[in-house]
Amino acid sequence: MIINTGCRTDIPAFYSKWLMNRIREGYVLVRNPYYPNKVTKYSLSPEVVDCLAFCTKNPEPMLPYLNELDKYKQYWFVTITPYGKNIEPKVPDKERVIESFKKLSNYIGVNSIGWRYDPIFIGDGFNVNKHINYFENMSRKLKNYTHNCTISFLDLYEKVKRNAPGLRPPSIEEQVEIAKAFSKIGKENNMIIHGCCENTFLEKYGIKCNGCMSQEIIEKSIDFSLKPPKRKNQREACNCLMGSDIGAYNSCGHLCKYCYANYNKTLVIQNMKKHDDNSPFLIGDKEKGDQITEAKQKSWKIENNQLSFI
Repeated sequence: MIINTGCRTDIPAFYSKWLMNRIREGYVLVRNPYYPNKVTKYSLSPEVVDCLAFCTKNPEPMLPYLNELDKYKQYWFVTITPYGKNIEPKVPDKERVIESFKKLSNYIGVNSIGWRYDPIFIGDGFNVNKHINYFENMSRKLKNYTHNCTISFLDLYEKVKRNAPGLRPPSIEEQVEIAKAFSKIGKENNMIIHGCCENTFLEKYGIKCNGCMSQEIIEKSIDFSLKPPKRKNQREACNCLMGSDIGAYNSCGHLCKYCYANYNKTLVIQNMKKHDDNSPFLIGDKEKGDQITEAKQKSWKIENNQLSFI
C-alpha cells in the first residue's frame, strides 16, 4: 500500500519531527476529516508500506532524516512555482527550494522525485508569456534532477475565490499555448510533462494525461510491479495511486492564497498550536468519544516481479 503525507497538508515542511517520531513508533492515528471521532490507525511498517509518498513546497526539514527513511521506497513531489509572498506568504526562497530538490534527487534517485509547477493561474501580473519564461528558467535548473513535471490549472473553489479574488484559470486558448510551450521545454530538458486532472485534449499538444502519480510512475520509483485495489472516493479525472493520507486539512503553514486544503488563516494557526510532535495524531491528541479502527493493510507488491530500469 501507499502512505501519502501530502494531499491535506505539508508534513515535510512543518511536521518532519512528528513524522519521524511516528515512523520510529511504527504507527499513526488519523482522524476522518468529515467524521472527526472516527479514527484510523495505520501501521507504518515497511512490510505493508510499499511506498511513502510526499508532496511538499519545502523538503529541506526532511533532509537530515533521509538515512532513516532508507528502509522505505519513496516518491516525492516538490512544488516550485514563480509566485511571490503575496500569493505564497510562507514558502521559502525558490532558489533555496531548488537546491533542496537537487540534494533530495541525488539521494533518492531521479526516478523517485517529480516537480510540480501548479496551480497555473492568470492574474497578479502573470500571463502566459510570463509563465513560459519562468518555466523555461526553472526547467534548465532542474534538468537531470527529475524526468517528470506535473502541471495543473487553478481550480476556483469557493475558498479560492474568497482568498484570491484577482486570480483566474487560463482560458482554453491559453491552456493550449501553455501546453505547447511547456511540452517543447520539457523535451529540451529531458522531462515528461504530466497534466493533473486536466482535460485529455491537451494530449495532442504534448501533455501526458494519464496521471501525475500513476501506477507507472510509482512502479518505476520503487522498482516493483504492484497490484493495487480498485480506487474509490477519488475524483473521476484522477488516475493516480493516492494511497491513504495521514495529514489533516487546515494545518498547512504556507498559507497560499490558492490552497484548497486550508479554509482560513485563523483556523490554520489554531490547529498548528494544537500540534504535538509526540502525539500519534498530527493535530491534537485522543479525545472523548474517539472510535479507533485498525486499517486493513497489506502490500500491493507482486512477488518475484521486480522491475529493472536503466
